[in-house]
Amino acid sequence: MVITLTQRTKARYGDKEIVMDLVRSPVREIKVELFLYDLAFPVALTSYNERIKKAGREGDFATVHHVLNKRVLDGFFNTNNTFKFISTNNLSIILNDLLETISRLDNYFARKCSYDCLTDHLSDMHYISEATRVAEAVVSEGHAAANNAAFHPIINALMKEEFDESWRVMDVMKSYGVNPDLNTYNYVLTGYCFIGNVTSSADVLARIEKEELGADTRTYDALVLGACRSGKLDAALVRRMLDDGVSLLYCTHVHIIGPVLKYNYYEQAVEFVRSYAGRYVKLDAENYGILATRLITRSRFEEAKELVKGD
Repeated sequence: MVITLTQRTKARYGDKEIVMDLVRSPVREIKVELFLYDLAFPVALTSYNERIKKAGREGDFATVHHVLNKRVLDGFFNTNNTFKFISTNNLSIILNDLLETISRLDNYFARKCSYDCLTDHLSDMHYISEATRVAEAVVSEGHAAANNAAFHPIINALMKEEFDESWRVMDVMKSYGVNPDLNTYNYVLTGYCFIGNVTSSADVLARIEKEELGADTRTYDALVLGACRSGKLDAALVRRMLDDGVSLLYCTHVHIIGPVLKYNYYEQAVEFVRSYAGRYVKLDAENYGILATRLITRSRFEEAKELVKGD
C-alpha cells in the first residue's frame, strides 16, 4: 500500500488527468482520500511529537486523538516525548480529558501503547496516584495480557524511595484481580537488595517461592547485588545460577567485580573475569574495561598490565 501511494504521489504531481481517473473510481476513492491526507501530514517522528505537544498545551484533544491514532497507523510507536506537554501546572486540569481521549482511540494497540507510555511518563515525574489511575484504566478495559506490565513503571519508581507505597499499589492490583508476577516482585526485591535490607529481601523471596513464580536473571541479579552490598557475596550463589541455567547479566558481573576489588581480592577478581573470557566479545570488553579501570584507580598498575598482557 505504501509503494502504491508513493507511485501515486508522482502521478499526482506530474499528471492531473490520472488523479481525476482515480477519483472517478468508487473503490479507489477512499485510497485517494488517505493519500491526500498523508501529504498534509509529514511522515516523521518529530512531526508527531511536535504536533501532539502543541495540541496538548493548547487543550486541543481532538488533535491529540488524531495524532495518537495516526502515528500508530504509520508505524511510529509512542516515545518518552509523546506526553512532554504534561507538567506540574496542567496535570490536574488535563488528565481527565487525556484519559477520555485515549479510551476513544481506534484500536486496542493504539490505546495500550498510549496508556503504557502515559503511565511511564507519570511514574518518571513521580506522580504515583495519577500513574496508578492510568494503570487502573488499562485493567478496567480488560487488557489482560498487559495487566501486570501496566503497573511495572509505578512499582519501579516507588522502590527507589517509598517501599511501603509499592505494597499498597500491589494491593490495588489485587483488587482488580491482577496477581503480581515475577517482574513485579523483582522490582521490589532489587529495591530492598540495593539498600541491603536482608529481612525484607527474604520476605519477598518467600512470596516468590510460595506463589511458585520461579526465578530469572533479574531475580539472581538482585540477590547478587544484595549480597555484594552487604559484604556477604557467596560463590555458591553464582554456582546456583549456573546450575539453574541462568546467565549472568552484564550488570551482575559489575556487582561482583566492584565489591571483590573493594575488599582487595585482586586475584579473585581477575580470575572471575578470565573465567568468562572468550564467550562474548562485548562482555569481554565490558568486564576487562571495568576491571582494568578500577585496578588503575587503585594504583594497581602491575596487575592492570598483567591483565592486558595475559589476555
